[in-house]
Amino acid sequence: MAWETVIGLEIHTQLATHSKIFSGAPTAFGAAPNTQACAIDLGLPGVLPVLNAEAVRLAVRFGRAINAEIAPRSIFARKNYFYPDLPKGYQISQYELPVVGKGQVEIVLDDGTVKTVGVTRAHLEEDAGKSLHEDFHGYTGIDLNRAGTPLLEIVSEPDMRSAQEAVAYAKKIHQLVRYIGISDGNMQEGSFRVDANVSVRPVGQQELGTRAEIKNVNSFRFLEKAIAFEVERQIDLIEGGGRVIQETRLYDAAKDETRSMRTKEEANDYRYFPDPDLLPLEIDPDFLAAATADLPELPDAKRARFHDEYGLSAYDANLLTATRELAEYFETVARETGEPKLAANWIGGELMASLNKAEGDIAQSPVSAPMLAGLLRRIQDNTVSGKLAKQVFEAMWAGEGDADQIIAARGLTQITDSSAIESLIADIVAANPGQVEQYRAGKDKVFGFFVGQAMKQSGGKANPGQVNEILKRLLQG
Repeated sequence: MAWETVIGLEIHTQLATHSKIFSGAPTAFGAAPNTQACAIDLGLPGVLPVLNAEAVRLAVRFGRAINAEIAPRSIFARKNYFYPDLPKGYQISQYELPVVGKGQVEIVLDDGTVKTVGVTRAHLEEDAGKSLHEDFHGYTGIDLNRAGTPLLEIVSEPDMRSAQEAVAYAKKIHQLVRYIGISDGNMQEGSFRVDANVSVRPVGQQELGTRAEIKNVNSFRFLEKAIAFEVERQIDLIEGGGRVIQETRLYDAAKDETRSMRTKEEANDYRYFPDPDLLPLEIDPDFLAAATADLPELPDAKRARFHDEYGLSAYDANLLTATRELAEYFETVARETGEPKLAANWIGGELMASLNKAEGDIAQSPVSAPMLAGLLRRIQDNTVSGKLAKQVFEAMWAGEGDADQIIAARGLTQITDSSAIESLIADIVAANPGQVEQYRAGKDKVFGFFVGQAMKQSGGKANPGQVNEILKRLLQG
C-alpha cells in the first residue's frame, strides 16, 4: 500500500524581551539555576501577573510578516497540568482567542518548487522551567529560570508532506523571526524549539491518521531525521497489524529513534479557562501601526530585488538573503565596488568557506564588508590578480590588516608592464623549443605548461590576461 505523510509543526520561539512576559525578572541565558525566578514566576500567593507590552509588540510584528490576522481583542487562558517544572500547576497561554490568527508562508524546496504552508495561529504564552537529569546521582534537579519566559507558539496547518518540506518550513520561520528582530533563534540555547505532529494515511484518503507528537527538537538536522524515523515506524506498525496511538514522543539523537514519553492529551484534558488575573488584551490601531512601522524588507522581497536589481542568479540571491546581516554585508560590498556579481562570487566563495570552516556566522567575520570591498577594488584596478587576492584575503582573515597594507607588506602588486611580461615569456619560449613544437603541432594542452612557467618565474604576479595574450602571439610565431 502507498502511504502519504502528513506533518504539522508547532514552533516555540523565545521573544527577545529583557524581562519575562508577566514579571520583571530577567531572561538572560546562562544564569545560575533558580536565580532569575521571582514570586510571580513561581505563582506564590498574593502576586498578580502584569503583561509585558514588548512581548505583544513582537508578536504583532510576526503576524504582519506572515500577512496574518491580528486580533483586536484576545484572551489569556490557564492551561492546567501538573509537572515538576511548572510551579503554578498551570501555564498561562492563549487558546480560543490568540493574538495572531491565520496567515501563510512560502517555502522553496531543493528542486525549486514553491509551496505555500498555512499558519493556523500564533499565540503568546509563558515557558515552563527545566528539569535537569544529569549529575544528580539519580535525582532530578529543577531550574526555574525559564519559568515565565515569553514565547510565541507558531502553529502550522498540516500542510507538509515530507520531512524535507517540514525542515524548509522550520527554516523559513527561523529566518523570519530573526529578520524582524523578535528572537535570536538560538536553537542551542532553547530560543527556537520545534514540535512535529506526524501521521500517515493511505494515498487518496482524506481523513487524517492518528498523529504522534515529537517534542522539543532543537536542530534542523535532527528534525528531518526524527520525522523520517517516525514515518517509517508508523508505516511498519500499521502494516504489521498494529495501530498508532496518540502520544508524545522524544527523539534520541544518539540512537536515531523516537521513543514514547507519555500519552498525548486532548485540549479538553487541559481544562482551559480564561485567566481571572489578566484582562483581555486589546490592540488598538495606533499600537499596531507603531509596532510594525519599522518592519524591514522581508526575505522573499529582498531575494526578488537582489535578482532584479543586481542580476544575481536564483542561487546567489537565495544564499545572500539567508540572514539580514549577510544581505546587508553584500549590499555594502556591492555598493562600494559597483560590481555586485564580483561581490556575490567572493562572499559566496572565499568568505562563506572561511566562515563555515570557523563554524561562525557573518557577524563574527574578521573581514568586514569595507575590508572585502577594498580588496575587490585592488582586483578591479589590476593591482592584484584573482589568485593573489586569495592570498591577501587569507592574510586579512588572519588579522594582518587591510588589503592595501598586506599588498604593500608582502610585495604582491601585480606586474602589468607588457614589455616586462613579454621579455619574461620570450625567455621561457626560447628555453623550451620542444614544447613550442608540440604546441604548434596541435597539442593545445602544452599551453598550460607555458602559463605555469610564466606565473612561477613572476612569483605569481604577472597579469594572467596579459600572459595568455602574449603567449598566444609568441607561440604562434
